[in-house]
Amino acid sequence: MPYIPTVSPEEAAGPVKELYDRELAGQGYVSNYTRAFSRRPEVLAGWQALKDAITSGMEPRLYELATVAAATAIRSSYCSLVHGQILATMYYQPDTVASIAADEAAGALGALGALGALDAADAAVVRLARKVAMEADKVTQEDIDELRDLGFPDDDIHNVILAAAARCFFSKVLDATGTLPDAALREMPEQLRSALTVGREIAPRASSGS
Repeated sequence: MPYIPTVSPEEAAGPVKELYDRELAGQGYVSNYTRAFSRRPEVLAGWQALKDAITSGMEPRLYELATVAAATAIRSSYCSLVHGQILATMYYQPDTVASIAADEAAGALGALGALGALDAADAAVVRLARKVAMEADKVTQEDIDELRDLGFPDDDIHNVILAAAARCFFSKVLDATGTLPDAALREMPEQLRSALTVGREIAPRASSGS
């Protein structure tokens, strides 16, 4: 249960009811992250606008990779699970996605570690996104030049930074409010689900109903 009471579907009105109704129609339940912003739906709208602005000029695979790298670094199970599932469904083998979380768990920031499952360019993206999320004050010209040397244009490097930095806002709001990953995420394959549950546990099934 979240630390700050959220608006229930029965009590929802106005923009919150519209959000809830849209999710109920589309997926059969209201996401816990939507409930987490139910006291300030305009902030959720602002987040979605920011995310859309970032992704509109960014390759989707690169966005998801940077997002998972940042989310696992700051131990956000919710964002790691959601975006890790997208990576494993659309872009990589599940074992490869699990290796990103495994590398972070091993404390291999800045080293190759389990990222040997990725090619050099993707591993460099993961390292930069993690560093932005965990210690942005220590990002150096060498970190940027590493991606340049691997063929990334400056726009892509900037996009990785934007995606990783923005993810910190969203993930930390969810964790600070005690918002658990949706129970529906229990349907993921066990190995991938376990690897991507880097912080809070997934909500019990009963709590994710409408």
